[in-house]
Amino acid sequence: MALKNDAQGHLGSIPVKPTFEIMVIDGFAHRIHKTVVHKFTMGDVEDPDLYAAQPLLDWQHSEMGEWVMSRAVDTPEWHRHADVMSYGYQYAVVAKLKEKDYTYWILKWGNDVDKKR
Repeated sequence: MALKNDAQGHLGSIPVKPTFEIMVIDGFAHRIHKTVVHKFTMGDVEDPDLYAAQPLLDWQHSEMGEWVMSRAVDTPEWHRHADVMSYGYQYAVVAKLKEKDYTYWILKWGNDVDKKR
């Protein structure tokens, strides 16, 4: 069985409602920002998704991961892409945050995620 280069999954239950750029949540209109909140690389392994489970779980239990998981509009999702430079894989966790939470996340952790490869 061949492994697809690009894949994705959810860090919890699959969302059942669509997400729009502007959403009404608790009676207030909020702009929704879709952003990469965590990324890491994985070497050339037989089953990369199996090996990526531990770093994903470690991130979920970190301060940033717990904060994102509790404030994301929908369940955050992970994406896998082939890394042609290292013959491995790149993983990214993407979350949808309300504008207020997005601003807080950028001020507290935004640059840390951008520095990681």
